Amino acid sequence: MENIIGTFKKHSNGYSYLSVSPFPSKQIRAQVSGALLHRANEAQFLLGKLSGITVLLPDVDYFINSYVMKDAASSSQIEGTKATMVDAFEYAADPTGGADSDADDIAYYVRALHYGLRRLREENFPFSLRFIRELHEELMQGARSTHFSDPGSFRRTQNWIGGTRPDNANFVPPAPEDLPTPLGDLEGFIHSPFIHPVIDAGLLHAQFETIHPFLDGNGRTGRLLITFYLIHHGYLDLPVLFLSAYFKKHQKTYYQKLSQYHNGDIVPWLEFFVDAVIETATEAIGISKSVTELRDRDLASVSKLSARTADKATQVVRSLYREPIVSTTTIQEWLGLTRPGTIKFIDRLIETGILKLHRKGEGTRPSLYAHEEYIGIFSEKNNAESLIVKPGRKTNP
Repeated sequence: MENIIGTFKKHSNGYSYLSVSPFPSKQIRAQVSGALLHRANEAQFLLGKLSGITVLLPDVDYFINSYVMKDAASSSQIEGTKATMVDAFEYAADPTGGADSDADDIAYYVRALHYGLRRLREENFPFSLRFIRELHEELMQGARSTHFSDPGSFRRTQNWIGGTRPDNANFVPPAPEDLPTPLGDLEGFIHSPFIHPVIDAGLLHAQFETIHPFLDGNGRTGRLLITFYLIHHGYLDLPVLFLSAYFKKHQKTYYQKLSQYHNGDIVPWLEFFVDAVIETATEAIGISKSVTELRDRDLASVSKLSARTADKATQVVRSLYREPIVSTTTIQEWLGLTRPGTIKFIDRLIETGILKLHRKGEGTRPSLYAHEEYIGIFSEKNNAESLIVKPGRKTNP
């Protein structure tokens, strides 16, 4: 079968690499069946439903922060990071408190996503190769990485996937001297609707991963581009569709389908991608409803407290939907109370069932408290193992 994505050529250094064909090609459009388009329409309908529901969420920015953290953890785990979403919340609550050392990878991903959103909202700033380079720089600058990543710069040397060098690799993307043409095609594709918005988003991700334009961080950058593409073209109002958890759940299949795409068999990848959008959007709609129901229950619980306490508790509950793991110091800053008053207030929230002790203080490390039920909404396993209270020698609220 003809490889409609590119041709494998011999480099002067002896290894074979993929020379990418002009993109997109008519052959790609010809392979998309009516059945696949029907599934893509279903996915687009769910995107619209999700967008409508999330816009109406109370404190939607708080919800987005947690959803971004969920995707950041999954995307980073695909690349070998061991930190979980809970580790990332711990790191945010206490960066020096001994949280998993990989948690900063997640923090950089979150930083890059928020940076990208700000840039896209700027008037007259195009979704361009410059935007992609800036996104990569935010993602990789200062972050732990497995290779020298040269943040914000397209590579000037050869990279590869699998193996120890290009001549024994599983896949070798375009040679660095060949990058300008496929990158230019990719930039043009971003601004020219091709087949269907969902299918186009899938093609964008697969083509970006095929080009592999950076020395490191291509997977995380490419997964961010999916969400930015859908927002840029108006198919999402907010960043609430993140596919990394689905890709992590089916990681072997994810890599297999991308490999097939590299070799010109694009339909299996597109089918996988559309299924990912449908399942993830359906899950996100359910999460949105669950968050709203939980928030209503929380507010009903604190409304039963004394008037003065209820007002402050409402303020804290709202903030917990942005930072669901917090230290005593953070809650004290939110409330402006004395430390003894803050500890007494925390006890009241524990009595209502909203807060639970997450990590006992140890030495200079503060105790951390978690809204476990809220965090659990974002996890298939409800973070049962991750949320076990961690031991300490003595409590230091």
